[in-house]
Amino acid sequence: VQLQASGGGLVQAGDSLRLSCAASGRTSSIIAMGWFRQAPGKEREFAAAISWSNGQTYYRDSVKGRFTISKDNAKNTMYLQINSLKREDTAVYYCAADRGARITTTPDYWGQGTLVTVSS
Repeated sequence: VQLQASGGGLVQAGDSLRLSCAASGRTSSIIAMGWFRQAPGKEREFAAAISWSNGQTYYRDSVKGRFTISKDNAKNTMYLQINSLKREDTAVYYCAADRGARITTTPDYWGQGTLVTVSS
């Protein structure tokens, strides 16, 4: 499975942004997909995930209410809508996919990151 993330950029605090992650290859093996982020000088952390079959979503507590994860199975694409961006959202955002139940911890597949920079 290959994952291609896109949609990052330089935005201002309070803006909204939508990230995309397109999956290709053996996508039939995917059980769940998700987003992680790594802020400068910090460890990578789980942000959000979605079940590929039933659309059930999971969020890190600190992003609930501002982040919305969604998917388009027909396009094998996952999205992350981020509203009311804050400077602390500045990070490299990575998409991930898993064939089991480890999407929030150690997913099987990683995409390249897309940088989101939030200016005040």
